[in-house]
Amino acid sequence: MAKTKSGAKAGIAALDQSPSHLLHRALQRALDIYAEEFGDAGITQRQFAVLAAADERDGATQADLVRITGIDRSTLADMARRMMGKGLLERERSALDGRANAVRVTETGRATLAEARPRMAAADGRLLKLISGGGRRTTFLSLLRDLAKTGGPAEPKAAKTKAPKAKAHKGGKKAKKKSA
Repeated sequence: MAKTKSGAKAGIAALDQSPSHLLHRALQRALDIYAEEFGDAGITQRQFAVLAAADERDGATQADLVRITGIDRSTLADMARRMMGKGLLERERSALDGRANAVRVTETGRATLAEARPRMAAADGRLLKLISGGGRRTTFLSLLRDLAKTGGPAEPKAAKTKAPKAKAHKGGKKAKKKSA
């Protein structure tokens, strides 16, 4: 691997500039902090998200919880099944849509959530302390919200950059045909 002027390998410098890699590393750090705060006996970060979302929107459908949490449909359905087995959630047919399941937090789930909220706040606080300055923390949260928004169109894939290559290739074929 080629070295840069500073002596660092080019691939390492590229990772330091890669948003997806840096987000992955930040997530690893956040999950480590979460695990330290919750320990082995606590609920997972995703279970916390499902409980919190279901608590805020009593009777939300599983599809609603997918949109709110960003957890994919099949994973959320499996999580809900396991959380029902632990007595944290209950599920029934939605009164508004007989095809959908409405999810409610049980009393056990509410107690678990109440116990987890201070731990989550502590984990979030520790994570935010890694960013200096309150203004930077506010900006960081705002940027994360922007990145987490769903439903909008994603940036176009590389297909647009491939199109000119295809046209240039076709043009090359035409030029060959004309000279023949």
